[in-house]
Amino acid sequence: MLNNVIQVQHEAEAMHTELLELITTLSDGATSDRSSSVFYKKANGSQLSSNSFSLLPSKPKIFHGRDSELNHVIKVLFNDAPRIAILGGGGMGKTSLARAVLHHTDTCTKFERKFLVSAEAATTAVELAALIGLYLGLEPSKDLTKSVVQYFARQTGLCLLILDNLETPWEPIQSRGGVESFLSLLADVEHLALMITMRGSERPGQVRWTPPFLPPLQPLSDEASQQIFEDITNDPHVSKERTQLLAFTENMPLAVDLMAHLVDYEGIDNVLTRWKAEKTAALSTGHHRTSNLDASTALSYSSPRITPGARELLCLLSILPDGLSDAELTQSNLPIGNIQACKSVLIATSLAYKDTKSRLRSLVPIREHIQQFSPPSETLVQAIRKSFHYLLARYQKHSGGVHLGAILPQITANLANLEEVLQRGLHPGSPDLSETI
Repeated sequence: MLNNVIQVQHEAEAMHTELLELITTLSDGATSDRSSSVFYKKANGSQLSSNSFSLLPSKPKIFHGRDSELNHVIKVLFNDAPRIAILGGGGMGKTSLARAVLHHTDTCTKFERKFLVSAEAATTAVELAALIGLYLGLEPSKDLTKSVVQYFARQTGLCLLILDNLETPWEPIQSRGGVESFLSLLADVEHLALMITMRGSERPGQVRWTPPFLPPLQPLSDEASQQIFEDITNDPHVSKERTQLLAFTENMPLAVDLMAHLVDYEGIDNVLTRWKAEKTAALSTGHHRTSNLDASTALSYSSPRITPGARELLCLLSILPDGLSDAELTQSNLPIGNIQACKSVLIATSLAYKDTKSRLRSLVPIREHIQQFSPPSETLVQAIRKSFHYLLARYQKHSGGVHLGAILPQITANLANLEEVLQRGLHPGSPDLSETI
């Protein structure tokens, strides 16, 4: 079975490479009958028909904790000409939600034709149109933008088009305008329902998205994560070790899924040991972002929207389990320019979020990945350590005084941060060793 899986994966990667070559050829203005015919031949050999990718992805078999989001999308779909954006961070289950919508009974009843197109291979609007054209069975040409729009305009029944992973062609500034213009043309087709999934919390412009908007997807509830674990491992027993492992995932759907599968064939004790030694690398043995937690996080971290300052702020957040308040961001004298703009970038890309106490935080899997591959500079660590040192000095100065009431909440809100930063300062080579002690 493992050999068969590897063979299928190699064939899929080969098809993906040929698709990119075909799109590149078309984007350069020259059509290639040979490359397109070879690609179509291989596609048809994989149970596809009519020179198109009309085969829909399957319904998610294990799907818990998204009932409210699913009902929200289904309700909005029954508006006239709905335009829906499913947003959220990497590994939050956006594609799974889209697939659940695709196979929902109400969706199948309303729409005569449904398409789910993965846009991750496209880098421009022209390449995106070429991808959709392949799914529709259109003849390859230099630019299929108008042909795709005309195809949907000619349909007599209601159609649903889902563009999955649209962030790939939309994020770069140089291609964003073209992608938004193409989306606007698609949105002008009245009997076409348009749905997109994208990393982050921003919706593309030039489209009037249908309210009420679906908020960016958040981590699952503890109950939903436990149910996923039980379905995958076939073990209904909720143990202390399982709860500990789920705490490491912070209920991120992709991390929960990968952790449960790892426990299923390695055992929970072995996985606990591996996590302590390997962290997110234990959940990153696959070759695609859907099976590799580090690859999924790296994709968000390398987003064109991430500025150098935003990267620095994210690196700092990776060692701060309690996050930072707005006041602490501005009063800590961090060597990060325009820090409020950096905060907005991290929220827009869903690499960080505001918790219930309005503190800027990152999820555990993201923090562990950043610590492993892009740890904060010593300059950043020294700056935040100095800020905490000042806070504790104020506590000592005003101990027993009337001003203590304003200082204590700041300390209690940063207890985990203080422990992490002070422990980092206790290394023998630390320049702040005596100050930390």
